[in-house]
Order: sequence, then C-alpha cells, then structure tokens
Amino acid sequence: MVSLLARLPLPGQADPDARRPWYPAALAAAATLAVSVLGLVGLGLAVVVVQALDPSGGLPVGGSAQVAGRLWLLAQFGGLHLPSGPLVLAPLVLTLAVAWGLSRAARGVTRVTEPGDARAAAVVVAAVVAVHALLCVLLAWAVDGPGARTDLLRCSAGPAALAAVAAVWGVLRESDLAGAAGGRLPGPARAVPPAVLAGLLTALGLGLAVVAVAVAADAAGYAAVSGALGGSGAGALGLLALGALLLPNAAAAALGVAAGPGFSLGTATVVSVHGVSLGPVPALPLLAALPDTQAVPLLAFASQVVPALAGLVAGTTLGRRLADDDGGSVVAGLWGVLTGALLGLAAGVVVALAGGTLGDGALADVGAPPLATALSIGAQAGIAAAVAAAVARWRSRD
Repeated sequence: MVSLLARLPLPGQADPDARRPWYPAALAAAATLAVSVLGLVGLGLAVVVVQALDPSGGLPVGGSAQVAGRLWLLAQFGGLHLPSGPLVLAPLVLTLAVAWGLSRAARGVTRVTEPGDARAAAVVVAAVVAVHALLCVLLAWAVDGPGARTDLLRCSAGPAALAAVAAVWGVLRESDLAGAAGGRLPGPARAVPPAVLAGLLTALGLGLAVVAVAVAADAAGYAAVSGALGGSGAGALGLLALGALLLPNAAAAALGVAAGPGFSLGTATVVSVHGVSLGPVPALPLLAALPDTQAVPLLAFASQVVPALAGLVAGTTLGRRLADDDGGSVVAGLWGVLTGALLGLAAGVVVALAGGTLGDGALADVGAPPLATALSIGAQAGIAAAVAAAVARWRSRD
C-alpha cells in the first residue's frame, strides 16, 4: 500500500523523485488512513458475518458497524460509559493487530522517504500519531450513542500513545537511527533488549499454556456457558472470537498467579496461591478457566516456575549474545540481574495494559496488580537470569 502511494504523482510534481518537504508527512498520513480504513472494514465485516449467522436476525449493518467501531476504540485503550458504569478493557489481540498495521505503515514510509536524521524521522512519527488520533476521535463521535457514551479523552490519548509506540518502532526498524543509538551503548547493554523480549515472550507463552490447561480441565463448564449464551452457531462463533481476542489478557492474569499476587475479577473474585475467593463473574466461556471451588488448584502452584523459566531464557539469550570483549561470567551475571529486573518491569507493563474496568460495581477492578507482579517477577527472574547468563557466558568462552 505504501509503495503504491509512493509511486502516485503528486499535484504540481512532474518528477516523482523531486519530492516536496511535506511529502513524508503526506505519505505517512495516507498510509495511516489506509491502516484505519482496512482495519475497520475487516473488523466490521467480521461482526456482520457473525450477526448474519444468527437465526433471529442479529444486529443490522449499522449496529454491527457501531460494535466494530467500539471494539476498535477499546482495543486502543479507549473507554465507554455504559448504564452499568465505565468499560475500559483492551482486547490485546486486536491491540497488537492495530499496532502491527501502524508499525508497517511507518516502516513503509521510512523505506520510501529515507529520512536522513532524527528530525526527519520525527516528522513521519508525528504525522502517523496526529492522523491516527484524529481518526479515532472522529470515530468516537460517530459511534457515540445513548446506550454507550464514548470517553473522548481516552479515545484520543490511548490511540495517540499506541500510534507513537508503533510508529517509533517501525521507523527504528527501517532506518539506521537504532544502530547509531545502539552504538553509543556499552557492549553488554546492546544484548539486554533482545534478552528481555525473549524472556517476556516465554512468560506470556507459558501463561497461555496455563490458561489452555485450565480451560481444558473444565471443558464441560466452557460448553455449558457457551451453549447457554449462544443458542446458535452465531452466538458460539461470536463468543469464541471474543475469547480469542482476550487470550493475552488471560495470559497476563496467569502471570499474576505465577508471580504470587494473583489476579482479581472485581471485589469478590480473587485467585492466587494464597487463596481463592469466588463471586459473580461475567458469563464468558473463557472464564471457565477459573477454579470451581475455594481450594487453590494444583495448576496455580505449578505456575510458580514461570518467572524462573522466563528468567532462564532471558539470561541464556543474554549470555549467548555478548561479544568476545564484553567480559566474563561475573559481568554476564551482573547484567543478568539487570535483565531480570527489566523483564519484571516489562511484565508489569503488560499486566497493566491487560487489566481494566467493567463497571462501577463489583467488577470495577479487573486484572493482576501491576506493581506487585513486576516486583515479584523481577526478583525471581533476576536471580535465574544471572545464573543462566553466567553459565551461558562461561560455556561460550570454552
């Protein structure tokens, strides 16, 4: 898409290679608009298909478009005001899809325009952020209704922050700016980011495995809730799609259990290794993963190895990526402690993004506590990463 836009002649431009100073910003704006349009059309079609399968008729096309628009805003940390209270919960699969699209747009613009310095790259990032935030504000006005009022502040600030992160990532991936900045860092510091990323992906993957085992252990409960709510192929498909969109959120909650603090679904439902308290929860089949009794499940105790395993992966990655002149095992172990601490910080950020609010009442607080989870994972992963980095460094120097 970006390459096609780049080949189109601009008004007053005889030679496509003779680009104006505003060309990068214009191209970035067009690419950002294309991402939003394609994303909303795809999401809207998915909602329309699900509604079309409903034997009772489902929502009209306009209603389906409203649902798609609200999902799009929620995925970017927007908010809705329902009769039951505020709704702020980002389905992180859709969030990642939006971030990927914006990042690809920024990468494509950077590849075409080849910004020579940080100032030129900032123009691309600013154009992506400004256009995307404006589009989300316009969308928030369009889907605002009596039953679901949009929070304009969140619907502008959330998309702007997401677009900024995605655009910066895309520009750095495609330009030489990241390499120039990384060249100023000490040698071992350049190995820390990929090590933290490897550890975080490991932790989230193991969290997803915990959720999958918990759901499979109560497959009958999942089928019962799905059957009671769906009543048709459309209902079952819609609930399955919603559960899939919330899988990273569930994995982040599992990280809270693995770290120790646990997670909560409001004031009445708390799950941790220290105890289980069960109360009324939304009728979502994915919540069949919750324990059926007040007893702490064995799976919760087994998940306690997740922070250590993530730290081992991060430390091993760090030790293997160190250069020959970056020091020995002791240095690697010290950098492993820092890597584990940063892994805990990254996990805390993910947990914070995965949580939210489902109303004013008993479900006002949903998710794991970010600070406690970050501190616990950072301490456990730091020890494991230090040992793994020292061993990996020692083996690589033999």
